[in-house]
Amino acid sequence: MDDQTRIELEAAAFRTLRHHLMEKRTDVQNIDMMNLAGFCRNCLSRWYQEAAAERGIDMTKDEAREGFYGMTMAEWKENYQIDASAEKQAAFKVAFEENVGKDSA
Repeated sequence: MDDQTRIELEAAAFRTLRHHLMEKRTDVQNIDMMNLAGFCRNCLSRWYQEAAAERGIDMTKDEAREGFYGMTMAEWKENYQIDASAEKQAAFKVAFEENVGKDSA
């Protein structure tokens, strides 16, 4: 497979993942994703922002999140986020430190 085809397939897979998380499975909470998989929607938007920066494109954290979520973070939280239990919050702290790092909040 040539590089261009591979890139196009990877981009298509990413778009499908984004669509799945943002439109089909809005019930899946970021905290649950982080606790189980070590990443969440915010990680995906951060990776998007980092990829833009590598290409010399200035993008704020909020711009990356809005581009990924299709709305502001405040709108997403209002529409889809539910309160997490103390146990989930404690597990999230551990998962975040292990997968993202203490200094990346």
